[in-house]
Amino acid sequence: MAQLADKTILLVDDDAEVRHAIEAILEPLGATILVADDGNSAVELATEHSPDLVILDMMLPKRSGFLVLEKIKRGRKKGQKPFVIMITANPGQRHKAYAQSLGVEDYLNKPFRMERLLEVVSRLLGVEEVEE
Repeated sequence: MAQLADKTILLVDDDAEVRHAIEAILEPLGATILVADDGNSAVELATEHSPDLVILDMMLPKRSGFLVLEKIKRGRKKGQKPFVIMITANPGQRHKAYAQSLGVEDYLNKPFRMERLLEVVSRLLGVEEVEE
């Protein structure tokens, strides 16, 4: 099952359990997965590797997810690589609206179902629906 074999995904979250859970569902799909646990590392990896997709936590050490989003989306229109899925435990609508204004393609509140994440990844990367 290598639907994402030619894709690179940057996974950014400071919670190791969340990172491992997401990696576990994406690795079998064949994508190259880069991992960062803080905002500065995320920007460095995004600049160096130009990922197709970034799964980005909002609350990060060193640089917030919003600042990372701003940096990697600067000069790009919504719908241009890298696509960004912001994930957060913050239920506020104000943050969602702000993320959308910065060009995020999707916004998931934690906890979310991994099937939902796979649906969004599939849609954004233009692959057939992936199954867990």
